Amino acid sequence: MSRFWEDKPLEALDRAEWEALCDGCGLCCLHKLEDADSGDFFPTNVACKLLDLHSGQCSNYRHRRALVPDCLRLTPKLAHSIQWLPESCAYRLRADGKPLPDWHPLITGDPESVHRAGISVRGWTVSETAVDDLEMHILDGDARR
Repeated sequence: MSRFWEDKPLEALDRAEWEALCDGCGLCCLHKLEDADSGDFFPTNVACKLLDLHSGQCSNYRHRRALVPDCLRLTPKLAHSIQWLPESCAYRLRADGKPLPDWHPLITGDPESVHRAGISVRGWTVSETAVDDLEMHILDGDARR
């Protein structure tokens, strides 16, 4: 199999390659709070209502932006500039010229490898439908616990 993620810049990936680069962790679908004064972001353990907390996948990916208007469509340009993307995010890593980690499904050939590595939302997040106050769900430290 071609290691397209090493051979091409993000801007040259076709749609299938772009989608395959996602490791399925679901971390980008967690709510973040921004401090209005400092601009700092604070991750929470609260996920978008569309995120399947077991699989780490969007339950309605095709229509997500219609159902969740503030859902962001990640592009190569944004991957270079968004500060709140997880450090483990393949888009962020490749935008920074870094290799994919050993646990990435493109490396292992197994979509469960991200979960076994403890990088995903599985087992420690809640849906926004079950939360009243996001501030009560701010994480201490790393968004992966």
